[in-house]
Amino acid sequence: MELRTLRYFVAVGEELHFGRAAARLHMSQPPLSRAIRQLESELGAVLLNRSATGTTLTAAGETLLTEARELLDRAERARARVTAAAGPASLTVGILADSSDLGVNRLAAAYRQRFPEVEVRVRETDLTDPTCGLRAGLVDVALTRGPFEETALAVRELRADPVGAVLRADDPLAGRARLRLADLAERRWFQFPEGTDPRWQAYWNGGERRQGPVVRAVQECRHAVLWNGTVGMAPLGHEPPAGLAVVPVADMPPSRVVAVWNAGDPNPLVRSFVRTAAAVYGA
Repeated sequence: MELRTLRYFVAVGEELHFGRAAARLHMSQPPLSRAIRQLESELGAVLLNRSATGTTLTAAGETLLTEARELLDRAERARARVTAAAGPASLTVGILADSSDLGVNRLAAAYRQRFPEVEVRVRETDLTDPTCGLRAGLVDVALTRGPFEETALAVRELRADPVGAVLRADDPLAGRARLRLADLAERRWFQFPEGTDPRWQAYWNGGERRQGPVVRAVQECRHAVLWNGTVGMAPLGHEPPAGLAVVPVADMPPSRVVAVWNAGDPNPLVRSFVRTAAAVYGA
């Protein structure tokens, strides 16, 4: 069994969908299906139940998924350690200035424990660059939120957070248990500077063209709400600062926490970081 084939199988086993697995691997579906069938032939076992209602793992598939994850993990650790042994090893990680994701703290502890010889440099960016300097070549991998233009990038979803409207605590809508985007249609929303990724801007504006003050950072968003009554959007799960309220918005799609890197990057430290992140976030 080749590690590449095991990587294909893990993607299918985790996604339980050949189309999503192929997109995750940045390949087309037919060669992925052929690789999995060849693996089944090599092992002499059916790994996946395929039907019109979906894909599920067989008992043999469940066993291989566990074993394959461990093998890939060990292989990536070996690559990372060899890279570190060959000279000073460092990894530059871009992080969106989201300020409150506890997953980052857990990831830092887990990666430090597994790869103590790797120096991790962190570059925090404001809300105008969702890839955190990746496209500019300033970081090796980014821990950020989607959506953004993904051409030539590899993206691994780690978590999806429900989103709410950030309002002043005295706003008439702040006492609602839940809102819909239509409730906010006539309000002013914060904007990002010209040149910001349009997919990113559209998401945080609820998919519509809006008017409002231009902001760059989380604190600027909060001040726009406090001082001007602007509508903001933020992931749920964090206690809002004094004077603000966050009300869930039922028809906003969740905010995806993702690891993103340049597709085809051979750096083993990037792969080790992404796999550690997936384990920590339970992705």
